[in-house]
Amino acid sequence: MRKNKKVVVSAAAVTMSVLLGACGGSTSSQATSTEAASEAETEAAESADSDQEAADKVAKLIDDIYVQERTDDTDEQCKAAKEAWDALTDEQKELVEGENADPDYFGRDTGDASLDDPRNQDEIGDKEILVVSFGTSFNDSRVKDIKSIEDSIQDAFPDWAVRRAFTAQIIINHVEARDGECIDNMDQALERAVENGVKELVVQPTHLMHGAEYDEMVEALEKYQDKFEQIAVAEPLLGEVGDDATVINADKEAVAKAVSEAGFKDAADAADQGTAFVLMGHGTAHVAKVTYSQMQTQMQNLGYSNVFIGTVEGEPEETSCESVIEAVKAAGYKNVVLRPLMVVAGDHANNDMAGDDEDSWKSQFEASGAFDKVDTQISGLGRIKAVESFYVAHTRTAIDSIAK
Repeated sequence: MRKNKKVVVSAAAVTMSVLLGACGGSTSSQATSTEAASEAETEAAESADSDQEAADKVAKLIDDIYVQERTDDTDEQCKAAKEAWDALTDEQKELVEGENADPDYFGRDTGDASLDDPRNQDEIGDKEILVVSFGTSFNDSRVKDIKSIEDSIQDAFPDWAVRRAFTAQIIINHVEARDGECIDNMDQALERAVENGVKELVVQPTHLMHGAEYDEMVEALEKYQDKFEQIAVAEPLLGEVGDDATVINADKEAVAKAVSEAGFKDAADAADQGTAFVLMGHGTAHVAKVTYSQMQTQMQNLGYSNVFIGTVEGEPEETSCESVIEAVKAAGYKNVVLRPLMVVAGDHANNDMAGDDEDSWKSQFEASGAFDKVDTQISGLGRIKAVESFYVAHTRTAIDSIAK
């Protein structure tokens, strides 16, 4: 997140101008001019203090809702933060800075939220498919990468009601405060299902792997085991993890093929043009981090020698930005395309991968001086039709398990 600071210019320059203009005048006029300049300086300082006070109030309100726990006060806090922001002048908005607050929280244009569907409607019926995502506050990405998956699942299973849950309360609060769109967290979505009399519940995570977020989702479901007649949890995108980097499966192979085009005919076509693909995932300290190594193995098995797997967190170690840069250099590729290995092209894709800060992947690849061209493609996996079909297939398997 960018942090903006506004330098308050004192009225000393005004004082000097007045004094210079009074040269040759009487002592009385000089004194009067000095007093006027002093008053102007005081007023300017008071105005600056007032501006900063208003900005600090908004920063505090933003920090208060930048939390991972929903409370009875959350809705009112979101409303208060937005109203306070709207009351600021443009100059005051630039002064907003807190532990997690900055002008981008409300000010950044991420697209039209009205194009989204929070899928928090009642009248669900007996059978529900709950699509669970981490979430994103980037409106365009939410529509293209998450809603597109939900829509595909709904189209494939018209007899089931598809609903949404996000696991990141921080993101839920951001979207509610900024856009007035209310998205259920896991507890809200499951309570809604119970109150609507849902009997058969299929949960389809849009997570990449069986990582920490997947585990938290399963843990949340455990409290509701006796609330439904049947519950089935579908596989995340890359399927089972496996024991080591050599273990791959049909899911990983299918995804590897789907993401290794990036505007070219295929990975081989890109290699012929001296172009390497760098797919940036999130990374994790969870045991499931081996999944990234498995995806690298899968690329090698497919003959995609110009496809490299990296992660924001640099876990596993060989997926750090520095390690990937060295690997691409050693392979001799002079052109690089950076693309997220994430379902959603949100904050990580826009900032950590493609941002202008010196620590973004784009900046680090450019700073290395090893490449002629570094491009970025801010496109989540969720908008790839083949990937949507993989989620549909996983949902179908879960539904079939209930039918048996």
